[in-house]
Amino acid sequence: MPESIPQAERLLNLVIALVNTTAPMTKEQVRSSVAGYDDGASSEAFERKFERDKDILRDLGVPVLTVTAAAHGDEVGYRIDPDAYALPPLQLSAAQLGVLTLAAELWNDQTLRGDAWRALTKLRVVGDTPAEADAVAGLAPRVHPAGPALAPLLDAAHDRQVVTFTYRAASTGEVLTRHVEPWRLVASRGGWYLVGRDRDRDAPRVFRLSRITGRVRPVGERHAFTVPADADPLGLISTAQRADARTAWLAIAPDRAGALRARATDGQAPEDVAAPEGTDLVAVPYQRTSDLADEITGYTDAVVVLAPRTLRDAVLTRLRAAAALGDRVAEGTAVDHG
Repeated sequence: MPESIPQAERLLNLVIALVNTTAPMTKEQVRSSVAGYDDGASSEAFERKFERDKDILRDLGVPVLTVTAAAHGDEVGYRIDPDAYALPPLQLSAAQLGVLTLAAELWNDQTLRGDAWRALTKLRVVGDTPAEADAVAGLAPRVHPAGPALAPLLDAAHDRQVVTFTYRAASTGEVLTRHVEPWRLVASRGGWYLVGRDRDRDAPRVFRLSRITGRVRPVGERHAFTVPADADPLGLISTAQRADARTAWLAIAPDRAGALRARATDGQAPEDVAAPEGTDLVAVPYQRTSDLADEITGYTDAVVVLAPRTLRDAVLTRLRAAAALGDRVAEGTAVDHG
């Protein structure tokens, strides 16, 4: 039977307790107060678990000390020496802080946004000044929100628990219920993907989170499956993307739209596609017209869609809507001050 608390969590609980104790903790105190040891196991089982955990922590470089606890007579106690365990002062260069800022941008509108930015705020304290930390100015990862499916899928992948959800197929639009062993979640080319074994088809499959409809529900027991050692989530996603991929031909102003340029591929442009003078012809693979149209619209006059026509029309629709909204705002301002 699996343990009620995973070993990694129990080890972390033990470290926290031994770092923060004011006096060495006896084994009985560890057993009664540290989550993961108070599971009703026999004394012999607790001894084996505790001794094994101490050895693991010491192998990891955590200085677990064995001392005589004065408050408990000659009874042996345990603690972690804070001075020996403390990390050296952390110094981040402007480039390193810039990269961390870029990584935190990934979680905008995602489940972990708050945690990512709280961590970044703390790191800024030990980094260079904000004026010097602009090494990646103008770049930002454009990953669309994963939606409510991300959090339960992350939990299920961690717990190795089967999930069920309804999914809209890209090719047919058909919505079916799927039962999946979640192996890994990956952000790729602006979208979030779940890779796992589809139990209904008895084969590995790739699911785009934006096509999941309704709620993701865990089913069955935790630790119900094992991820195959030869699983290749990135390879499966690459294959799925190639199957769905289309190519957008864009005219991009010099030194603009770095995120689009980073995804550019080589290819022969259609005969009727040519970039205007003073711009670069760039081919960008994509899957969903709406996703790429949203991204291109954000670059305003720096990017022009040359082909396909459906993508160009989608971008123009968005730009016209933004212009109309601007006109309405301007008219309202004029009335207010008239």
